[in-house]
Amino acid sequence: MASALAGDDLSARSMSSGRGGWGSARFRDIWQTPPEVFERSQRHDTEEDLIWAAIERLPMYDRLRKSMIRKVGDNGKVVLHEVDVTKLGQQNKKQLIDSILKVVEQDNENFLRKLRDRTDRVGIEIPKIEVRFEHLSVEGDVYVGSRALPTLLNVTLNIIESILGLVRLVPSRKRKIEILKDVSGIVKPSRMTLVLGPPGAGKTTFLQALAGRLDQDLRSSGRITYCGYEMSEFIPQRTCAYIGHHDVHHGEMTVRETLDFSGRCLGVGTRYEILKELSNREKEAGIKPDPEIDAFMKATAMAGQRTSLVTDYVLKILGLEMCSDTLVGDDMRRGISGGEKKRLTTGEMLVGPAKAFFMDEISTGLDSSTTYQICKFMRQMVHIMDVTMVISLLQPAPETYDQFDHLILLSEGQIVYQGPTQGVLEFFEYMGFKCPERKGVADFLQEVTSKKDQQQYWFRKDQPYSYVTVSEFVQGFNSFHIGQQLESDLRVPYDRSVARHPAVVTEKYGISNWELFRACFAREWLLMKRNSFVYIFKTVQITIMSLIAMTVFFIKEMHAGNLEDGSKFFGALFYSLINVMFNGMAELAMTIFRLPVFYKQRDFLFYPPWAFSLSIWIIKIPLSLLESGIWICLTYYTIGFAPAASRFFRQFLAFFGIHQMALSLFRFIAAVGRTQVIANTLGTFTLLMVFVLGGFIVARDDIEPWMIWGYYLSPMMYGQNAIVMNEFLDKRWNRQNNDTRINATTVGQVLLKSRGFHTEDCWFWISVAALFGFSVLFNILFIVALTYLNPLRDSKAIVVDENENTNKKESSSGKNIPGTDLPVRNSLDATNITGRPTGRGMVLPFKPLSLAFNHVSYSVDMPSEMKSQGVEEDHLKLLRNVSGAFRPGILTALVGVTGAGKTTLMDVLAGRKTGGYIEGSISVSGYPKNQATFTRVSGYCEQNDIHSPHVTVYESLLYSAWLRLSSEVDTKTRKMFIEEVMELIELKPLRGAIVGLPGVDGLSTEQRKRLTIAVELVANPSIIFMDEPTSGLDARAAAIVMRTVRNTVDTGRTVVCTIHQPSIDIFESFDELLLMKRGGQIIYAGPLGRNSHNLVQYFEAIPGVPKIKEGYNPATWMLEITAPAVENQLNADFAEIYAESSLYQRNQEIIEELSRPVPGSEDLHFPTKYSLPFLSQCKVCFLKQHWSYKRNPRYNAIRFFITIVVGILFGLIFWNKGQQM
Repeated sequence: MASALAGDDLSARSMSSGRGGWGSARFRDIWQTPPEVFERSQRHDTEEDLIWAAIERLPMYDRLRKSMIRKVGDNGKVVLHEVDVTKLGQQNKKQLIDSILKVVEQDNENFLRKLRDRTDRVGIEIPKIEVRFEHLSVEGDVYVGSRALPTLLNVTLNIIESILGLVRLVPSRKRKIEILKDVSGIVKPSRMTLVLGPPGAGKTTFLQALAGRLDQDLRSSGRITYCGYEMSEFIPQRTCAYIGHHDVHHGEMTVRETLDFSGRCLGVGTRYEILKELSNREKEAGIKPDPEIDAFMKATAMAGQRTSLVTDYVLKILGLEMCSDTLVGDDMRRGISGGEKKRLTTGEMLVGPAKAFFMDEISTGLDSSTTYQICKFMRQMVHIMDVTMVISLLQPAPETYDQFDHLILLSEGQIVYQGPTQGVLEFFEYMGFKCPERKGVADFLQEVTSKKDQQQYWFRKDQPYSYVTVSEFVQGFNSFHIGQQLESDLRVPYDRSVARHPAVVTEKYGISNWELFRACFAREWLLMKRNSFVYIFKTVQITIMSLIAMTVFFIKEMHAGNLEDGSKFFGALFYSLINVMFNGMAELAMTIFRLPVFYKQRDFLFYPPWAFSLSIWIIKIPLSLLESGIWICLTYYTIGFAPAASRFFRQFLAFFGIHQMALSLFRFIAAVGRTQVIANTLGTFTLLMVFVLGGFIVARDDIEPWMIWGYYLSPMMYGQNAIVMNEFLDKRWNRQNNDTRINATTVGQVLLKSRGFHTEDCWFWISVAALFGFSVLFNILFIVALTYLNPLRDSKAIVVDENENTNKKESSSGKNIPGTDLPVRNSLDATNITGRPTGRGMVLPFKPLSLAFNHVSYSVDMPSEMKSQGVEEDHLKLLRNVSGAFRPGILTALVGVTGAGKTTLMDVLAGRKTGGYIEGSISVSGYPKNQATFTRVSGYCEQNDIHSPHVTVYESLLYSAWLRLSSEVDTKTRKMFIEEVMELIELKPLRGAIVGLPGVDGLSTEQRKRLTIAVELVANPSIIFMDEPTSGLDARAAAIVMRTVRNTVDTGRTVVCTIHQPSIDIFESFDELLLMKRGGQIIYAGPLGRNSHNLVQYFEAIPGVPKIKEGYNPATWMLEITAPAVENQLNADFAEIYAESSLYQRNQEIIEELSRPVPGSEDLHFPTKYSLPFLSQCKVCFLKQHWSYKRNPRYNAIRFFITIVVGILFGLIFWNKGQQM
């Protein structure tokens, strides 16, 4: 493979020989090349010179758009073609990227060096950014204790106290939380900077502060500058890129479309200006650039393109090529994996022109080898292209940690260390602490500042240990030589005149307003096509309703010209109005669903709100015409409205105006409500008011004077006026009026006046104009709401039991109040980590069960996309002949790279795969698995921690235990068991804490993980499956969770965990390993051994496998040596090697033994399907709903408000009407 790459298309290297030594072919390549290649190369050079000379003669505008790329002709020869880089097809882009990055791991650095060499050769300086922060402090105010519980009473008291606090009548009961405390430092370009710190250290807030993205509720002080410029002197959102740890994307778009849209909106920055100057200087110097480099630079410097070559490059380096045309997916759509979404979030900002990146936890959900590769590519970008990059990682493996040049270590909101990564261990040894040999440096740094973990690292045996506080570490760093050097650097101000091209950006958006609108409109069109089912359903719905209307109000049952049937026509018109109005209500839910992505992209200045709103408005006009037209065409003549064609089209125009007004109104309500509950309540209230005041339910003359303003403000009134006037002013309603009580000459006028409608024909056009005016008004208000309103957020807090000694208040972006650290097991204590079942008794007994599976395969129907690409198989196999056994008291790790099938295997074994085709045998303690009984003895901890947000930790456990434990368990025993589980999982300090929503409020990620485990454990299962229990956690939090898992195993239960990027400590806390490779095949299954001895011995015995380095993480090593590239290099299949090994034979013997029932045992049996009878289930669910509603103040407040307001308005509208009858 290497020789093929070296000899492939030698002209790629020799074509630049005219540039001297810089671009000349390597000696080895020339030595290996046959003589005829020289003739071919010379011919190519001549052809290339001619094409390049023609390009050089073009005007500047055209010259920057023309370049050369290689194409393979029909005869198999590679020829050069002149191309317009703005019109490159997808195939051409792929060929260009593939020729530049044949093997991305090997070629990316060379490619970036070629880019940099081209600019350096003509003396062009690439813009770079240095970020300085001096005396930066961030703080916020929060409630603590029971006052932080989000009940209606608490929220009411908080509002009253806030109002009284403004006039200084009562002091605030909020507690000030310091998130960052007087931190100072420098982030330099060309240096990879890593941010580490224990939970609550303030890492997220620190990165947000540097990126200018601080929450508005927080107060900050100090100074942050970019290249000497204050934040107010430029646009920080355009100068830098902040990558958060929440993956918010449109599930209907593919990975490529998401990146293309991002790149299109963010623009190209200074690429075009640099390319323009570069082209001029090269022309003056007579330098001919490398065609591939030239094509790449020109293609990536053109703004406003629908698709960009940068997208293909980012897809390549992030490993997203395989899923580039796959939908991102969401809760309702199948899409890419969590790890791929995380990489997509990173790629979304990498396609932009930013020169500074602040990345928060970008490795969540990624295996350690993928994280390493991504950090390696980032390092190349930083070092070669002078990028400024700060990355926060949770559990960086040693090899990933080594990719970083600088380190910022945070703890309790203070910087403990900032400097070269090589100097951090020296500093802590200076302070008296030493990192153990088999301990990752990053893991050591996470724990060394913690009060509960610090002592194990004290190495000055001649001195007694005493806890070293964070403040003492900070003082020690200030006296350390690296800290003193940093202080002296900060005293020297940054010289703005250094950079010729200032890297800070002063323009608010990356492309012109017209291009922004085009980009948003193109995306709306794409989303409309992807959501076609919704629009088809709406069309079918209005068609069915029109069929109902035409049969109920049939023409033969209604006769024009008399007062008796006039009321029927009124009813038909009002019913039509209601249906067209309600047809637009779907816009409310669709807009709410779109808002999270909008807020993210608005805040990152992808586009202005008007571009988003205007594109939605315009693109919905044809749909509005269609749905209004369907109603009119199906109902107008079948009901028997005025037959004149002019009346038909006037009615159509009125209904179109009503539909447009309804769509705009509900979009505006969604932007104001911002959540489904509030928006639905506001929408219902609005509909109620506009219907009551619309002129049909209550006539205009019956509305009291103090409410008549509501009549004229109701859009429904104008719609009602327009459609009834169009009908009753027709000549067939001109019959003479014989009723002297109403002053009107015709029957039609009598009908209109009896309901208070206007009788002048001009009012039809006034009403239609008013409807379109309301549509414009609501769209303007929609834009205003999108511009100034932010997403609704709850208090970022958790509450602990007030009986505890210390109340704990933790902000997801802040720090812990001192004294709330949870203890972590001494990772060096092998007996604690790998101990076998202790046999500790529990209140409720359980039956230990084993799970054996033999030759299990799983396949699904081949996706239509793959069939369209020529795949002939009917089924896609995700698991292939997987065999293994899980036993009581043994903790098993299920490991593999992304896409290996770990979660798929667990889902198959747990019975969670309802589709597809499963082959093979699965047995539980020797009996064939019966899913109905297996669910009663098993638990499944999903990777996504899904819990009810408005209940406490204790209530979550009580609800799960109540429903899942047998009805024979009495209340006292059940509560004792819950207390025991809480102690086992270390949740007692959090028993009164509100669970909250992930990333918004409530429990931290690590606490939610432990709650997920506890919710399953209170069901008293014998077998527990855990999908990524340490994903999204830092090393210390992962250690807490793994101690929880080990405690669970020690009770004698069977526990299986999938795991992505374990540290050495976490990996070696497992007893056995089941290792899978991509394609769903097992390549190792067996015990790990002490210090992973068994695993290492097995793989090192395979010829050609490199030996593990001293102190290297065995988990990372095994993933690296089993990668597909290594298999190709060794010409070996690890799955086949395992299948032929003695280890496999031993495992088969174990499987056969566990597949036979133990003499005297019985199969699982339960008398009922559910643990509780139906009425008891209803009682428990009712109680939980009571808890949830009680603690949902937003819903309760708006419900009471709407009820009161509606009652008052109805009282005013129908004032004394009963006495007037």
